[in-house]
Amino acid sequence: MQIPERVRRILAALEGAGYEAYAVGGCVRDSVLGREPQDWDITTSAAPREVKALFRRTVDTGIAHGTVTVLSGGDHFEVTTYRVDGTYSDGRHPDSVRFTPLLSEDLRRRDFTINAMACAADGTIVDLFGGREDLQNRLIRCVGDPDERFTEDALRILRAVRFSAQLDFQIEERTWNALRRHAPNLVHVSRERIFAELNKTILSDHPEKLMQVYEAGISPYLGGLFPGVSADHRAALLARDPAVRWAALCAEFTGERVSALLRGLKSDGRTIRNASLLVEELKRALPGSASDCRKRLSEIGPERFRDLLSLKKLGYGAEAEGGRAAAEAAAAYAERAVEKILASGDCISRDTLAVSGRDLISAGIRPGPEIGHAMDELFRYVLEHPEENRKETLLNLLGERGKGVGK
Repeated sequence: MQIPERVRRILAALEGAGYEAYAVGGCVRDSVLGREPQDWDITTSAAPREVKALFRRTVDTGIAHGTVTVLSGGDHFEVTTYRVDGTYSDGRHPDSVRFTPLLSEDLRRRDFTINAMACAADGTIVDLFGGREDLQNRLIRCVGDPDERFTEDALRILRAVRFSAQLDFQIEERTWNALRRHAPNLVHVSRERIFAELNKTILSDHPEKLMQVYEAGISPYLGGLFPGVSADHRAALLARDPAVRWAALCAEFTGERVSALLRGLKSDGRTIRNASLLVEELKRALPGSASDCRKRLSEIGPERFRDLLSLKKLGYGAEAEGGRAAAEAAAAYAERAVEKILASGDCISRDTLAVSGRDLISAGIRPGPEIGHAMDELFRYVLEHPEENRKETLLNLLGERGKGVGK
Protein backbone atom coordinates (compact mmCIF):
# COMPACT_ATOMS: atom_id res chain seq x y z
CA MET A 1 0.00 0.00 0.00
CA GLN A 2 1.13 3.52 -0.81
CA ILE A 3 0.42 5.74 2.18
CA PRO A 4 0.53 9.53 1.59
CA GLU A 5 3.47 11.28 3.21
CA ARG A 6 1.29 13.40 5.53
CA VAL A 7 -0.46 10.29 6.81
CA ARG A 8 2.87 8.54 7.21
CA ARG A 9 4.17 11.47 9.29
CA ILE A 10 1.17 11.27 11.64
CA LEU A 11 1.66 7.52 12.05
CA ALA A 12 5.40 8.05 12.65
CA ALA A 13 4.74 10.74 15.28
CA LEU A 14 2.38 8.45 17.20
CA GLU A 15 4.71 5.47 16.94
CA GLY A 16 7.69 7.61 17.93
CA ALA A 17 5.87 8.54 21.13
CA GLY A 18 5.41 4.85 21.96
CA TYR A 19 1.86 4.30 20.66
CA GLU A 20 0.44 2.01 18.01
CA ALA A 21 -1.08 3.70 14.94
CA TYR A 22 -2.63 2.47 11.69
CA ALA A 23 -4.52 3.76 8.69
CA VAL A 24 -7.90 2.10 8.92
CA GLY A 25 -11.23 1.48 7.20
CA GLY A 26 -12.23 2.72 3.77
CA CYS A 27 -8.80 4.04 2.82
CA VAL A 28 -7.31 0.55 3.26
CA ARG A 29 -10.19 -1.04 1.36
CA ASP A 30 -9.87 1.36 -1.56
CA SER A 31 -6.08 1.03 -1.68
CA VAL A 32 -6.31 -2.76 -1.84
CA LEU A 33 -8.79 -2.36 -4.70
CA GLY A 34 -6.39 -0.04 -6.52
CA ARG A 35 -8.63 2.99 -6.01
CA GLU A 36 -7.53 6.37 -4.73
CA PRO A 37 -8.96 6.89 -1.22
CA GLN A 38 -11.02 10.02 -0.63
CA ASP A 39 -10.14 10.19 3.07
CA TRP A 40 -7.49 8.71 5.32
CA ASP A 41 -8.60 7.77 8.84
CA ILE A 42 -6.19 6.72 11.55
CA THR A 43 -6.71 4.53 14.62
CA THR A 44 -4.30 4.51 17.54
CA SER A 45 -3.71 3.23 21.05
CA ALA A 46 -3.09 6.83 22.16
CA ALA A 47 -5.85 8.48 24.18
CA PRO A 48 -7.37 11.69 22.76
CA ARG A 49 -5.45 13.93 25.17
CA GLU A 50 -2.23 12.19 24.15
CA VAL A 51 -3.00 12.73 20.48
CA LYS A 52 -3.67 16.42 21.14
CA ALA A 53 -0.38 16.76 22.99
CA LEU A 54 1.57 15.42 19.99
CA PHE A 55 0.19 17.70 17.27
CA ARG A 56 0.15 21.47 17.11
CA ARG A 57 -3.15 21.90 15.25
CA THR A 58 -6.11 19.72 16.26
CA VAL A 59 -9.89 19.91 16.48
CA ASP A 60 -12.02 18.02 19.01
CA THR A 61 -14.26 16.44 16.37
CA GLY A 62 -15.79 13.73 18.55
CA ILE A 63 -13.71 13.76 21.68
CA ALA A 64 -16.23 11.75 23.74
CA HIS A 65 -15.92 8.93 21.19
CA GLY A 66 -12.17 9.24 20.94
CA THR A 67 -11.85 11.23 17.70
CA VAL A 68 -9.46 14.12 17.26
CA THR A 69 -8.93 15.76 13.86
CA VAL A 70 -5.29 16.53 13.10
CA LEU A 71 -4.75 19.41 10.68
CA SER A 72 -1.77 19.12 8.36
CA GLY A 73 -1.32 21.77 5.71
CA GLY A 74 -4.66 22.08 3.96
CA ASP A 75 -5.67 18.52 4.84
CA HIS A 76 -7.36 17.06 7.91
CA PHE A 77 -7.17 13.52 9.27
CA GLU A 78 -9.41 11.93 11.87
CA VAL A 79 -7.40 10.11 14.54
CA THR A 80 -9.51 7.85 16.76
CA THR A 81 -8.47 5.93 19.84
CA TYR A 82 -9.00 2.15 19.83
CA ARG A 83 -12.42 1.68 21.36
CA VAL A 84 -15.15 -0.78 22.25
CA ASP A 85 -18.75 0.36 21.87
CA GLY A 86 -21.29 -0.14 24.62
CA THR A 87 -24.93 -1.06 24.06
CA TYR A 88 -26.98 0.63 21.33
CA SER A 89 -30.28 1.26 23.07
CA ASP A 90 -31.52 3.58 20.28
CA GLY A 91 -30.52 1.22 17.47
CA ARG A 92 -28.20 3.85 16.03
CA HIS A 93 -25.57 5.18 18.45
CA PRO A 94 -23.61 3.51 21.27
CA ASP A 95 -24.70 4.61 24.72
CA SER A 96 -21.06 4.69 25.75
CA VAL A 97 -17.59 3.80 24.54
CA ARG A 98 -14.52 2.66 26.38
CA PHE A 99 -11.00 2.91 25.13
CA THR A 100 -8.94 -0.24 24.72
CA PRO A 101 -5.24 -0.94 24.13
CA LEU A 102 -6.08 -3.66 21.58
CA LEU A 103 -6.39 -3.03 17.84
CA SER A 104 -8.29 -6.31 17.49
CA GLU A 105 -11.13 -5.08 19.71
CA ASP A 106 -11.40 -1.86 17.73
CA LEU A 107 -11.60 -3.68 14.40
CA ARG A 108 -14.15 -6.15 15.77
CA ARG A 109 -16.73 -3.38 16.30
CA ARG A 110 -16.73 -2.27 12.64
CA ASP A 111 -19.51 -2.96 10.16
CA PHE A 112 -18.14 -5.01 7.26
CA THR A 113 -14.99 -7.08 6.81
CA ILE A 114 -13.82 -4.94 3.91
CA ASN A 115 -13.91 -1.90 6.22
CA ALA A 116 -12.20 -3.67 9.14
CA MET A 117 -8.63 -3.73 7.85
CA ALA A 118 -5.77 -1.62 9.16
CA CYS A 119 -2.43 -0.73 7.61
CA ALA A 120 0.83 0.13 9.38
CA ALA A 121 3.20 2.84 8.21
CA ASP A 122 5.39 0.21 6.51
CA GLY A 123 2.45 -0.99 4.39
CA THR A 124 1.73 -4.14 6.41
CA ILE A 125 -2.01 -4.88 6.41
CA VAL A 126 -3.76 -6.23 9.49
CA ASP A 127 -6.74 -8.27 8.31
CA LEU A 128 -8.32 -10.26 11.14
CA PHE A 129 -11.72 -10.95 9.56
CA GLY A 130 -11.02 -11.92 5.96
CA GLY A 131 -11.52 -8.53 4.35
CA ARG A 132 -9.05 -9.13 1.54
CA GLU A 133 -10.64 -12.47 0.72
CA ASP A 134 -14.05 -10.82 0.61
CA LEU A 135 -12.65 -8.15 -1.72
CA GLN A 136 -11.37 -10.90 -4.00
CA ASN A 137 -14.73 -12.66 -3.86
CA ARG A 138 -16.62 -9.37 -4.29
CA LEU A 139 -18.68 -9.82 -1.13
CA ILE A 140 -20.19 -7.49 1.46
CA ARG A 141 -20.06 -9.43 4.74
CA CYS A 142 -20.60 -8.27 8.32
CA VAL A 143 -17.84 -8.55 10.88
CA GLY A 144 -18.88 -11.31 13.29
CA ASP A 145 -22.60 -11.83 13.88
CA PRO A 146 -24.63 -9.83 11.31
CA ASP A 147 -27.67 -9.73 13.60
CA GLU A 148 -25.57 -7.92 16.21
CA ARG A 149 -24.13 -5.49 13.66
CA PHE A 150 -27.54 -4.47 12.32
CA THR A 151 -29.10 -4.33 15.79
CA GLU A 152 -26.34 -1.97 16.88
CA ASP A 153 -26.77 0.45 13.97
CA ALA A 154 -29.63 0.15 11.49
CA LEU A 155 -27.96 2.53 9.05
CA ARG A 156 -25.61 -0.35 8.22
CA ILE A 157 -28.55 -1.92 6.36
CA LEU A 158 -28.45 0.84 3.76
CA ARG A 159 -24.65 0.99 3.88
CA ALA A 160 -24.59 -2.65 2.74
CA VAL A 161 -26.77 -1.76 -0.24
CA ARG A 162 -24.67 1.31 -0.98
CA PHE A 163 -21.34 -0.55 -0.92
CA SER A 164 -22.88 -3.23 -3.10
CA ALA A 165 -23.73 -0.55 -5.67
CA GLN A 166 -20.47 1.38 -5.43
CA LEU A 167 -18.26 -1.70 -5.67
CA ASP A 168 -20.59 -3.93 -7.72
CA PHE A 169 -20.36 -6.59 -4.99
CA GLN A 170 -22.90 -9.13 -3.79
CA ILE A 171 -24.17 -9.13 -0.21
CA GLU A 172 -23.11 -12.36 1.52
CA GLU A 173 -26.03 -14.71 2.36
CA ARG A 174 -25.97 -14.50 6.19
CA THR A 175 -25.55 -10.74 5.99
CA TRP A 176 -28.42 -10.51 3.48
CA ASN A 177 -30.77 -12.59 5.62
CA ALA A 178 -29.97 -10.54 8.73
CA LEU A 179 -30.42 -7.33 6.76
CA ARG A 180 -33.92 -8.45 5.79
CA ARG A 181 -34.80 -9.39 9.38
CA HIS A 182 -33.72 -6.04 10.77
CA ALA A 183 -35.15 -3.76 8.06
CA PRO A 184 -37.81 -2.38 10.50
CA ASN A 185 -34.96 -0.95 12.60
CA LEU A 186 -34.57 1.77 9.98
CA VAL A 187 -37.26 3.68 11.85
CA HIS A 188 -34.45 4.63 14.25
CA VAL A 189 -32.45 6.33 11.48
CA SER A 190 -32.92 9.99 10.58
CA ARG A 191 -34.32 10.83 7.15
CA GLU A 192 -31.16 12.84 6.41
CA ARG A 193 -28.90 9.83 6.89
CA ILE A 194 -31.21 7.62 4.85
CA PHE A 195 -31.19 10.16 2.02
CA ALA A 196 -27.39 10.37 2.12
CA GLU A 197 -27.04 6.60 1.68
CA LEU A 198 -29.70 6.43 -1.04
CA ASN A 199 -27.98 9.29 -2.86
CA LYS A 200 -24.64 7.49 -2.80
CA THR A 201 -26.37 4.38 -4.12
CA ILE A 202 -28.05 6.06 -7.08
CA LEU A 203 -24.92 8.11 -7.91
CA SER A 204 -22.85 4.93 -8.16
CA ASP A 205 -22.01 3.05 -11.35
CA HIS A 206 -24.76 0.56 -10.49
CA PRO A 207 -27.90 2.48 -9.48
CA GLU A 208 -29.92 -0.57 -10.49
CA LYS A 209 -28.79 -2.16 -7.22
CA LEU A 210 -31.35 0.08 -5.59
CA MET A 211 -33.62 -2.88 -6.41
CA GLN A 212 -32.22 -4.51 -3.28
CA VAL A 213 -34.28 -2.18 -1.09
CA TYR A 214 -37.36 -3.88 -2.53
CA GLU A 215 -35.94 -7.41 -2.51
CA ALA A 216 -34.89 -7.03 1.12
CA GLY A 217 -38.19 -5.48 2.24
CA ILE A 218 -36.51 -2.20 3.13
CA SER A 219 -38.64 0.14 1.02
CA PRO A 220 -41.63 0.41 3.44
CA TYR A 221 -39.27 1.99 5.98
CA LEU A 222 -37.93 4.67 3.62
CA GLY A 223 -41.05 6.82 3.62
CA GLY A 224 -44.58 6.20 2.40
CA LEU A 225 -43.91 7.64 -1.05
CA PHE A 226 -40.79 5.58 -1.77
CA PRO A 227 -42.41 2.46 -3.31
CA GLY A 228 -42.53 2.99 -7.05
CA VAL A 229 -39.03 4.45 -7.36
CA SER A 230 -37.47 2.38 -10.13
CA ALA A 231 -34.05 0.71 -10.16
CA ASP A 232 -33.03 1.38 -13.74
CA HIS A 233 -29.58 0.52 -15.11
CA ARG A 234 -29.91 3.33 -17.70
CA ALA A 235 -29.47 5.88 -14.91
CA ALA A 236 -25.78 4.90 -14.75
CA LEU A 237 -25.32 6.62 -18.13
CA LEU A 238 -26.49 9.97 -16.75
CA ALA A 239 -24.48 12.70 -15.05
CA ARG A 240 -23.69 12.11 -11.37
CA ASP A 241 -26.18 14.77 -10.39
CA PRO A 242 -28.72 13.76 -7.73
CA ALA A 243 -31.52 15.70 -9.40
CA VAL A 244 -30.94 14.01 -12.77
CA ARG A 245 -30.65 10.52 -11.28
CA TRP A 246 -33.74 10.97 -9.07
CA ALA A 247 -35.68 12.27 -12.09
CA ALA A 248 -34.73 9.13 -14.01
CA LEU A 249 -35.72 6.78 -11.20
CA CYS A 250 -38.96 8.68 -10.61
CA ALA A 251 -39.80 9.34 -14.25
CA GLU A 252 -43.28 7.83 -13.86
CA PHE A 253 -44.12 10.12 -10.94
CA THR A 254 -45.67 13.55 -11.09
CA GLY A 255 -43.44 16.45 -10.19
CA GLU A 256 -45.55 17.00 -7.08
CA ARG A 257 -44.99 13.42 -5.93
CA VAL A 258 -41.22 13.66 -6.55
CA SER A 259 -41.15 16.85 -4.52
CA ALA A 260 -43.09 15.22 -1.67
CA LEU A 261 -40.83 12.14 -1.71
CA LEU A 262 -37.62 14.15 -1.56
CA ARG A 263 -38.97 16.54 1.05
CA GLY A 264 -39.88 13.53 3.17
CA LEU A 265 -36.31 12.30 2.85
CA LYS A 266 -35.02 15.75 3.90
CA SER A 267 -33.33 16.34 0.56
CA ASP A 268 -31.67 19.65 -0.20
CA GLY A 269 -33.80 22.24 -1.96
CA ARG A 270 -31.83 22.23 -5.21
CA THR A 271 -32.37 18.51 -5.75
CA ILE A 272 -36.08 18.82 -4.94
CA ARG A 273 -36.62 21.72 -7.35
CA ASN A 274 -34.62 20.32 -10.24
CA ALA A 275 -35.79 16.71 -9.98
CA SER A 276 -39.47 17.68 -9.87
CA LEU A 277 -38.96 20.13 -12.75
CA LEU A 278 -37.27 17.48 -14.91
CA VAL A 279 -39.99 14.93 -14.21
CA GLU A 280 -42.65 17.40 -15.33
CA GLU A 281 -40.61 18.32 -18.41
CA LEU A 282 -40.30 14.65 -19.37
CA LYS A 283 -44.06 14.60 -19.89
CA ARG A 284 -43.86 17.38 -22.49
CA ALA A 285 -42.78 16.88 -26.08
CA LEU A 286 -39.45 18.47 -26.96
CA PRO A 287 -39.60 21.67 -29.02
CA GLY A 288 -39.54 21.10 -32.77
CA SER A 289 -38.36 24.51 -33.95
CA ALA A 290 -35.61 26.96 -33.07
CA SER A 291 -38.06 29.51 -31.71
CA ASP A 292 -39.71 26.88 -29.51
CA CYS A 293 -36.25 25.81 -28.28
CA ARG A 294 -35.54 29.40 -27.27
CA LYS A 295 -38.85 29.54 -25.42
CA ARG A 296 -38.11 26.33 -23.53
CA LEU A 297 -34.58 27.54 -22.74
CA SER A 298 -36.09 30.73 -21.34
CA GLU A 299 -38.38 28.68 -19.13
CA ILE A 300 -35.95 26.16 -17.62
CA GLY A 301 -32.47 27.42 -18.51
CA PRO A 302 -29.66 25.79 -20.54
CA GLU A 303 -28.41 23.51 -17.76
CA ARG A 304 -31.80 21.94 -17.08
CA PHE A 305 -32.50 21.72 -20.82
CA ARG A 306 -29.31 19.71 -21.32
CA ASP A 307 -30.29 17.46 -18.40
CA LEU A 308 -33.69 16.97 -20.02
CA LEU A 309 -32.07 16.01 -23.33
CA SER A 310 -29.81 13.47 -21.64
CA LEU A 311 -32.89 11.83 -20.12
CA LYS A 312 -34.86 11.91 -23.36
CA LYS A 313 -31.98 10.38 -25.34
CA LEU A 314 -32.10 7.36 -23.04
CA GLY A 315 -35.82 6.92 -23.58
CA TYR A 316 -37.17 8.54 -20.41
CA GLY A 317 -40.43 10.31 -21.22
CA ALA A 318 -40.55 8.66 -24.66
CA GLU A 319 -44.35 8.51 -24.50
CA ALA A 320 -44.54 12.28 -24.93
CA GLU A 321 -42.60 11.98 -28.19
CA GLY A 322 -44.55 9.04 -29.59
CA GLY A 323 -42.07 6.29 -28.78
CA ARG A 324 -38.36 5.63 -28.23
CA ALA A 325 -37.23 6.21 -31.85
CA ALA A 326 -39.17 9.47 -32.08
CA ALA A 327 -37.76 10.56 -28.72
CA GLU A 328 -34.20 9.97 -29.87
CA ALA A 329 -34.79 11.91 -33.08
CA ALA A 330 -36.47 14.79 -31.23
CA ALA A 331 -33.60 14.94 -28.73
CA ALA A 332 -31.01 14.95 -31.52
CA TYR A 333 -32.74 17.86 -33.27
CA ALA A 334 -33.23 19.84 -30.07
CA GLU A 335 -29.61 19.29 -29.06
CA ARG A 336 -28.31 20.70 -32.35
CA ALA A 337 -30.72 23.61 -32.22
CA VAL A 338 -29.88 24.51 -28.63
CA GLU A 339 -26.11 24.42 -29.17
CA LYS A 340 -26.55 26.71 -32.19
CA ILE A 341 -28.75 29.08 -30.18
CA LEU A 342 -26.27 29.24 -27.32
CA ALA A 343 -23.29 29.63 -29.67
CA SER A 344 -25.07 32.51 -31.43
CA GLY A 345 -25.72 34.27 -28.14
CA ASP A 346 -29.45 34.55 -28.80
CA CYS A 347 -31.47 36.23 -26.09
CA ILE A 348 -33.08 33.55 -23.92
CA SER A 349 -33.57 35.54 -20.72
CA ARG A 350 -34.77 39.00 -19.85
CA ASP A 351 -31.29 39.74 -18.52
CA THR A 352 -29.97 39.73 -22.10
CA LEU A 353 -32.81 41.75 -23.61
CA ALA A 354 -31.29 44.80 -25.34
CA VAL A 355 -33.55 47.23 -23.46
CA SER A 356 -34.11 47.76 -19.74
CA GLY A 357 -36.97 49.12 -17.71
CA ARG A 358 -35.10 52.43 -17.51
CA ASP A 359 -34.97 52.56 -21.32
CA LEU A 360 -38.72 52.08 -21.47
CA ILE A 361 -39.32 54.87 -18.94
CA SER A 362 -37.12 57.15 -21.03
CA ALA A 363 -39.24 56.18 -24.04
CA GLY A 364 -42.33 57.50 -22.25
CA ILE A 365 -43.83 54.44 -20.54
CA ARG A 366 -45.03 55.18 -17.05
CA PRO A 367 -43.37 53.24 -14.18
CA GLY A 368 -45.52 50.42 -12.89
CA PRO A 369 -47.22 47.31 -14.31
CA GLU A 370 -47.12 48.71 -17.84
CA ILE A 371 -43.32 48.42 -17.85
CA GLY A 372 -43.52 44.74 -16.99
CA HIS A 373 -46.12 44.09 -19.67
CA ALA A 374 -44.01 45.84 -22.31
CA MET A 375 -40.86 43.95 -21.30
CA ASP A 376 -42.76 40.64 -21.49
CA GLU A 377 -44.09 41.51 -24.93
CA LEU A 378 -40.67 42.52 -26.23
CA PHE A 379 -39.09 39.39 -24.81
CA ARG A 380 -41.65 37.17 -26.54
CA TYR A 381 -40.92 38.98 -29.77
CA VAL A 382 -37.16 38.49 -29.44
CA LEU A 383 -37.59 34.77 -28.74
CA GLU A 384 -39.25 34.57 -32.16
CA HIS A 385 -36.84 37.00 -33.83
CA PRO A 386 -33.47 36.84 -32.07
CA GLU A 387 -31.79 38.97 -34.76
CA GLU A 388 -34.03 41.87 -33.70
CA ASN A 389 -32.60 42.09 -30.19
CA ARG A 390 -31.21 45.58 -30.67
CA LYS A 391 -32.05 48.59 -28.54
CA GLU A 392 -33.05 50.84 -31.40
CA THR A 393 -35.22 48.19 -33.02
CA LEU A 394 -37.04 47.36 -29.80
CA LEU A 395 -37.64 51.00 -28.91
CA ASN A 396 -39.06 51.56 -32.39
CA LEU A 397 -41.42 48.67 -31.79
CA LEU A 398 -42.65 50.44 -28.69
CA GLY A 399 -43.86 53.26 -30.93
CA GLU A 400 -46.17 50.77 -32.56
CA ARG A 401 -47.71 49.57 -29.32
CA GLY A 402 -51.13 50.67 -30.50
CA LYS A 403 -50.79 48.04 -33.21
CA GLY A 404 -49.21 45.52 -30.85
CA VAL A 405 -45.52 44.98 -30.47
CA GLY A 406 -44.19 42.55 -33.05
CA LYS A 407 -47.37 42.34 -35.10
